Amino acid sequence: MSKLSGMSIPNGITKAQATGNDFVMYFDADGTLEPTADETRWLCDRHFGIGADGLLRLTRPQYVGDLEKDRADAFGRSGVSWFMDYRNADGSLAEMCGNGTRAITLFAERLGLLHDDMAGFTLGTRAGVKTIRRVKDHAELGDDVFTVDMGRFSRDESAAYQVSIPGVEGRARGAFVDMGNPHIVVLDHAGLPAVRDLDLSKPPVILPSLQHGQNVEFVEVGEISPASDTGTAFMRVNERGVGETLSCGTGLCATAVTLQARTGIHHWHIDVLGGRVDVDVDERLSTVRLTGPAVIVGVMSVDASAQVRKSPRRL
Repeated sequence: MSKLSGMSIPNGITKAQATGNDFVMYFDADGTLEPTADETRWLCDRHFGIGADGLLRLTRPQYVGDLEKDRADAFGRSGVSWFMDYRNADGSLAEMCGNGTRAITLFAERLGLLHDDMAGFTLGTRAGVKTIRRVKDHAELGDDVFTVDMGRFSRDESAAYQVSIPGVEGRARGAFVDMGNPHIVVLDHAGLPAVRDLDLSKPPVILPSLQHGQNVEFVEVGEISPASDTGTAFMRVNERGVGETLSCGTGLCATAVTLQARTGIHHWHIDVLGGRVDVDVDERLSTVRLTGPAVIVGVMSVDASAQVRKSPRRL
């Protein structure tokens, strides 16, 4: 794959989505295509670029510029050949993206980098190693469904954060969950409009504030069945560095973690604006599994001159 003249990105870009969380992505086998923040913002721009919630670069751990050599070497020693270099739409680096792991695994499969039996694809991320397995048949979630072992989580036992939305009266309370990236999950939102009526176009305000920002999930609990240890819920999310997205994989996991702590239910079917996923929580090991579909939307060629033209003078 050739590189665009004067740019770090290739001329061929793949578009994918996982429950509506959409990505532009490409394969960088030799580490020569590390994108700049400006290039990321341009590709993800929905008016002047291709449009996406974030950019995924599939490459070797040693080719990720912000990874220290010792950490990149540790990935190699643990048998991790490939790394998901994820960047938010605003160009900032992100630790983890649960939906992105499924999308990039389907991409790697199409590239022939995975074994047919899908015993487990180990993928390096800034939040550690994730293992992804294909689910052969899933009538409810659709085709190309994958289960991601999202690893360990930690949470604040209290709902200690106050959450408000710019321009909206009232406040709610949120609980902190660390999924490798920070989340505030709001279950107690009596002081705000109903979840489906919220305006999440602007980032919610969190008090006390978190140093590096956070994703914020607003959750409406549905049916709960203690007999089958299952529950349903609906979630909306404002993602750090992006805005409201149709889905957020780590946010879905943080939501399930919070719901399990509140209800004792371990298996959750969670609907988002982009579809449905299943999330399984093991509080004894502090681990989560995320199951959902991924879709390759298409492959396209990129015109470098479009970036130069992307910012017309605005009156």
